[in-house]
Amino acid sequence: MTSIPEENAEFDMLVKSKFPGAISNRELESKVVSILSDMGLAPGKTLLATSLCCDELARSLENDLNEVYGHNFNLGGLAGFPFAGTTGFGAMAAHVPDNGYCFLVHAPHVGITRDGVIGKVERSGIALVDKCCGSAISASNYLKSITDGGAEITTKIQQFSDFQQGAVQQLILPFGKRLNDAEDRMKELPYALYDSQDILVRDIISTGSGRIKKGLALLGGIQINTSPETFDYFHPLRFDFYDENGEVVEDLLPRLKVRFL
Repeated sequence: MTSIPEENAEFDMLVKSKFPGAISNRELESKVVSILSDMGLAPGKTLLATSLCCDELARSLENDLNEVYGHNFNLGGLAGFPFAGTTGFGAMAAHVPDNGYCFLVHAPHVGITRDGVIGKVERSGIALVDKCCGSAISASNYLKSITDGGAEITTKIQQFSDFQQGAVQQLILPFGKRLNDAEDRMKELPYALYDSQDILVRDIISTGSGRIKKGLALLGGIQINTSPETFDYFHPLRFDFYDENGEVVEDLLPRLKVRFL
């Protein structure tokens, strides 16, 4: 039986000191659903689409939103990148209710332990404090081996048996200096991945904009996973509303932040 996290004011302050702007998943769900409802994106008229990591910890936010909007269309793969691409987006758009909307959520994720270590997390039933996100950290280590000059020459740049991880490693390449210069590499890593992911998501939406029905709401940010005893968090970085022509007609992020006060 899964335990229900409890409010923990001390841990809440710890998370927000590490990730200013983060809020609990519970608060995020309440506020986002309220904003979207005001705009007509009601359950039954809205298809939830997600691009989140394969990691089971990423399902927490997805499950919360599923309770509101029903089952999601999954666009994501390792580290939360939208590996379903334009083909997946087109298939998803065809499933949006007639005269309805899409609500698309995308995010890489990062763990934080109860004592504030970023890049690791306690998992249910596992004694080892595990790394999180494993795909992102592996890609970061690959990039560091390049920037430090220790990468090995190989003829196996890409393999179909692990093509998603190969893609994550390529997508993080432009951020070598940024990560090397960061005060905390593990804290900066999900934000670098988000910036790369954001470009891909918006390009996919632009390419498939002709298939948007009444409109699309896009929420992007960083998932912050914690131990089973505490709430997970989310740092919202983009919250846009696209009209039926695929044009951004409203930036909802300021409204989201106002509602947090």
